[in-house]
Amino acid sequence: MIKWLTILLFFTQQGPNVRDEFRTRLSDAALELTKQQVIYSPGYFRIAYPGGDVPAGKGVCTDVIIRAYRKVGIDLQKEVHEDMAADFGAYPHRWGLTATDTNIDHRRVPNLMTFFSRKGLTLATGQDPANYRPGDIVCWDLGGGVTHIGIVVNKKSLSAGRYQVVHNIGAGQVMEDCLFGYRIIGHYRYGK
Repeated sequence: MIKWLTILLFFTQQGPNVRDEFRTRLSDAALELTKQQVIYSPGYFRIAYPGGDVPAGKGVCTDVIIRAYRKVGIDLQKEVHEDMAADFGAYPHRWGLTATDTNIDHRRVPNLMTFFSRKGLTLATGQDPANYRPGDIVCWDLGGGVTHIGIVVNKKSLSAGRYQVVHNIGAGQVMEDCLFGYRIIGHYRYGK
C-alpha cells in the first residue's frame, strides 16, 4: 500500500512540472512559426492523412495551432478526425457535412473548440490576464459568425505586461498583444 501511495505522490508532484514543460515547448513552437512567412489562404486543400498540412507558405489561424502542436508531437488532424468519427454528433454541423473530412475538419475553429473542450481543460474566459498562461489556446468571436484562434506565448507585451498571442488573422503567423482585442469565447489547455 505504501509503495503505491509513494508512486502516486511522485506522479502527482511531477504532473504540473511535466505539463508546464509541455506548455513551454508549445509556446516555443508557436514562436518558431513567426519566423516563417505565410500568406493568409483560407482555401480548401486536399492533404495527406495523417500528418497532412497545407502548403508551407499558406495558412490560416487554425494552421498556427496545428503546426505548433505538430512540432511537439501531437497531430491534431488525426486527433480531431478520430474524435469526430467516434462522435460526429458532438461537433458543429455549420457546413452541412454528413461525415468527417480529414482535409478540413481540424482547420475549423468551432471544431477545434469542441475537440479541446472534450479532450482538454476548458478554462475561464474573463478579462484577468493572469489567467492566460503560455501554451493556452484562446478563441475569439470577431463578429458576423467569424471565429478566430491563437496560442498564448511566453513573451510579454512591454506596454501591457501580459502574455502575447501567436496567431494568423491575415498578416501571416505573427505575435501580437491581442489577447483582449476581440471577444473571447474559448480558453483551453490541451496536451501532456
